[in-house]
Parts: sequence; C-alpha cells; structure tokens
Amino acid sequence: MDGTNALGEFLRARRALVRPEDVGLPGGGLRRVPGLRREEVALLAGISSDYYLRLEQGRDRNPSAQVLRAVARVLRLDDDATAHLLRLGRERSAAPAAARSGRRPEQVPPSIRQLIDAWPRTPAYVQNRYTDCLAANALATALTPSYSPGVNLLRAVLLDPAERALRRDWTDLTAEGVAALRAQADPDDPRLRDLVGELSLRSERFRTLWARHDVRPRRSRISHLSHPQVGDLDLHSDKMTIDGTDGLTLVVFHAEPGSRSAELLDILGSLAAPGHVTEGQRVEET
Repeated sequence: MDGTNALGEFLRARRALVRPEDVGLPGGGLRRVPGLRREEVALLAGISSDYYLRLEQGRDRNPSAQVLRAVARVLRLDDDATAHLLRLGRERSAAPAAARSGRRPEQVPPSIRQLIDAWPRTPAYVQNRYTDCLAANALATALTPSYSPGVNLLRAVLLDPAERALRRDWTDLTAEGVAALRAQADPDDPRLRDLVGELSLRSERFRTLWARHDVRPRRSRISHLSHPQVGDLDLHSDKMTIDGTDGLTLVVFHAEPGSRSAELLDILGSLAAPGHVTEGQRVEET
C-alpha cells in the first residue's frame, strides 16, 4: 500500500470498473486498458484531460469538492465511495502525521468491558480500525476462538480454514470486511501498511478485493454461521462506535426472539458456561 498517491490509485481502480456503455459511450473496439479512458472521464466530468491526468498523477494538491463530485458521478460511485474520494482529496492538502498525533489512546473503556461481561446470553466484542479484537465476552469466544483479544479478525477470516468453514456467508463477509478496512484507511499509517502488505502476500482473495478499491463503512448485518457444536445460526450483528476512543467499535450479536437461532445460542451459552461438564469428561471421571 503506497500512501504517496492514494487519490490517484483510487481513481485508476474505479475508472477500470466502468464500461463505456455504462455512461452512454459506444463500446467495443480495441482498448489498451479496461474501463474508461482518462480523456473520457474528463469529457464527461466537464474538465480538461490535462487536469484529470494531474489528479491521477497526484500533481494537484488541493482538488475542489465540485470537481471530485463530478468525477464521482462519471465513475458511478455510491455515497460511501464518493465520501471516500472527497476525504482523499482533503487529505492531499492536510498533514497526516499531525492528524495522527491527535488520536486518542486505543483502549477499551472499563465500563464497556464490564458491560459485555454482564451479557451471558449476548455475544459481544470490541475491535479497532484494523479489525484487531481488543475485548470479548465468553459467549463471543464460544462462537469462534477468533473473537479473542489479540486476534486480527480480517486476517483470521481470510486465512484460517476453520473460519471459512464457520462462515456460510464467507464471500460476502470478506468483501464487506476489506471494503470497511479501505473506508477507514490512512495510507500513511504504518500499521495499516503492514497489515495490507501481509494479507496481499498471503491471500489471493484479499489482493483481488483490495485492488477494486471498494469502500463501505462498517454496518450492521446478519451473520450466517455454521457452528461445529450447535449447527446453523443466523445472528444480527450490530456495530456501534464507542465515544471517546480512536474509532473503536462494539459488535453485538443477537438472534430473532423465539427463533431456532435464539434457542441454539442459549444452548451454546450453556455449553460455554463455567462448570459445564461434557460427556467426554463424565466418562473420564467414571
């Protein structure tokens, strides 16, 4: 991940995803690159080809929001991707190091730890902007050992075969996870560069998704799990930003009341409860 021209990297990647016919231009013919040509983007956005080239090359340090919105319309960006493009444009004239120096400590408030530990029937964990798990309650860890402090969740989901077997929605989950990481990305952040570099080397799925430059902030979703102890679970996964922290997110799972998933979650909670004795342990004790 190269932070020297994040705006240009984003524009090139998104330009490659738009077909000429998508924007009313004739398709077909030989093209050296997929998607739109630079001059086509410039024409449709109402700017000069030279100016658009300067944008992609990172030679314009302070692009206007009006120009970037015009380019976003041509590239068919949704609201999230447009907001990301505008942020990249603002960061070209900002001082990333100064912004990072003002970040608050990455610590889970004690009250949040107490809160999730008091939920014996509700799995919950806390993650940072890099998807590192910082805190989790017992039932979250019973869903998967990856919900444990010190585990990077995106790395686990992409690289651990057990996680892939657990996630019936692995394809959608990985796409959403990489897009969420991109949405919070600071190209000058060494921690993020290290994570992106590692996953790019070890995961073809990550390389493909990261190259698309999709952007989607973390949102609530329904997680479809196939748990080795209790079977298939469909759980709401709600995400809430924790005030007073540097972008920490509280993730809480719950099932529809009265559903089979709610029943199975209660069974999993009983299995994970302190003092629970398995059949194997009973045999050993006798």
